[in-house]
Amino acid sequence: MKLNPRKAMALALLGAAWLVPPTGAAWAQTPAPATFSPPDEAAMPTGPFGDAVKLGENIFRNTPKYAPQFTGNTLSCDNCHMNGGRLANSSPMWAAYVAYPAYRSKNKKVNTFGQRLQGCFRFSENGKAPPLDSKVMVALESYSFWLSTNAPTGAKMAGGGYPKLAKSAQAPSYQRGQVVYAQNCSLCHGANGAGAAAHGAVVFPAVWGQDSYNWGAGMSAINNAADFIHANMPLGLAGTLSAQQAWDVAAYIDSQDRPQDPRFTGSVAATRAKFHDNAFSQYGTTVNGHVLGAGAQ
Repeated sequence: MKLNPRKAMALALLGAAWLVPPTGAAWAQTPAPATFSPPDEAAMPTGPFGDAVKLGENIFRNTPKYAPQFTGNTLSCDNCHMNGGRLANSSPMWAAYVAYPAYRSKNKKVNTFGQRLQGCFRFSENGKAPPLDSKVMVALESYSFWLSTNAPTGAKMAGGGYPKLAKSAQAPSYQRGQVVYAQNCSLCHGANGAGAAAHGAVVFPAVWGQDSYNWGAGMSAINNAADFIHANMPLGLAGTLSAQQAWDVAAYIDSQDRPQDPRFTGSVAATRAKFHDNAFSQYGTTVNGHVLGAGAQ
């Protein structure tokens, strides 16, 4: 069938319109974060790779037992990334693994996932970084890789990280936080923040003191602790604390003594100026007449 020139031109313009990118509100819409569920435990692989995945899970759930040479406290990965790194809104490993390599402002360089794990050992575990090719590191990467099976690489994941709290209506308060801690946290973590153990195994982690994370850990920043607490604590009752209560109790917990920042320069003031000069770190500030970080080991 032969089209007259006018119809041919109209059809050509209509077809070309499909090649023009949309503009305005339709183009500006941000895709919703991808939803994801990690594979079931029963689906864990077998053979040598499955052995590495299982070892990684064991290290993750009980780090002092399965990686004692790299830990300096009684904490396990599972304490901050709950349910074996599976739990959404608890910085799950299935969202973390596919987010790296990425630039980190903490060390001002692009980090691989393995390097990010090394930082966890150095700061949150108050220990030393396993070599990237060590059995411990390979196992943890294998486990995280398996948890992220079929997850979209580089995509924003619903439930990844800790949900960010809005700025508190009132400035976080040590005094109010002390009350929140006594009423909601001390039963598990102890009045002295030292946690609880039974039959030689840690049941509830220390939140300050020598068995807790050090001053270089992300959880020592009030905003990070508040995000985690609001989304995940008290255990089994997540979401029952108000945002203000989460901010306040985070301020109370992160205003207690804990191990020294491994980047310590020899001076608390200089270390604060270099690594902690922000409103969310209590390091180097004076609380109850004591300079936090002074005398820390």
